[in-house]
Amino acid sequence: MSLANRLDGIRQASAGKIPPDALKAMQMATEELRNSGIMGGIVKAGDIFPSFSLRNQNDKAITSQELLSNGPIVFTIFRGHW
Repeated sequence: MSLANRLDGIRQASAGKIPPDALKAMQMATEELRNSGIMGGIVKAGDIFPSFSLRNQNDKAITSQELLSNGPIVFTIFRGHW
């Protein structure tokens, strides 16, 4: 199963769990962000991302090179509560 298919499945499953008013607010906020022009500055699939090092749950530093040795990396940023 492709990543796109998995993400679609997650979206569909969560849509039924989110109250309609909250879902509408999230969709409106997403649309406002898209309309703001922010999409022109995002990292796109295939872009080269700078090397990085982050600490895992055991406080061990893990580098992007280590992660890439296992295959592609999906990098997400949680921007906080809506």
